[in-house]
Amino acid sequence: MQLIVRSLLLIAIIILLSSWYKQKITRIVFFGDSITEAGVGPEGFITRIGESLKSKGLGGRYELVGAGIGGNKVYDLYLRMEEDVLARNPDMVFIWVGVNDVWHKQSFGTGTDPDKFVKFYRAIIQKLQARNIKVVLCTPATIGERTDFSNQQDGDLNKYSQLIRDLAKDLQCGLVDFRDIFHRYELSNNPGNKAEGILTSDGVHLNAVGNQLAADHMLEALLALK
Repeated sequence: MQLIVRSLLLIAIIILLSSWYKQKITRIVFFGDSITEAGVGPEGFITRIGESLKSKGLGGRYELVGAGIGGNKVYDLYLRMEEDVLARNPDMVFIWVGVNDVWHKQSFGTGTDPDKFVKFYRAIIQKLQARNIKVVLCTPATIGERTDFSNQQDGDLNKYSQLIRDLAKDLQCGLVDFRDIFHRYELSNNPGNKAEGILTSDGVHLNAVGNQLAADHMLEALLALK
């Protein structure tokens, strides 16, 4: 009799554990600026990632959360990460920032110096990792789409992208190198060396093609780190 009871109890435990594993949802926060803010729109890259997951039969396993605010720089992300990221208890965070840290130097005189950029970025990563959250860093893609590095901010974008690559390597984060990904795409698809209209609507913010390119590479990183 005791053997039967123990067997039934074991079966019940196995069923409960199986149910829990099936219901476990991976919450992913996309943390960034206006590019990420637009990512939750009907044609945005976050929406497209969700659609791709559903098409693979994985839609029920993931919750995708957009946490982008237009104009944000790296220290803005640091200041709001408790409420907008940590309070949501994510399993994974994609960080896509850097365009405004570079762009606002020229347009508003309020960019972020390289040393401060690294300091705030490192602090964000370390806070996330202290909670055992998987982190994926994304380099800034473009401020102008010309392929010959004649866009005004190309030098700084290359520099800040390398800082992000170095952080990813140093702190063992995932990396989606949009600076390289977008440039390689432009070399093959922008023969007229246009400043916009290939992957962006204005040289910075993604059009439909840019959103799909971003979604494809983020999805690849997401599934690799699941």
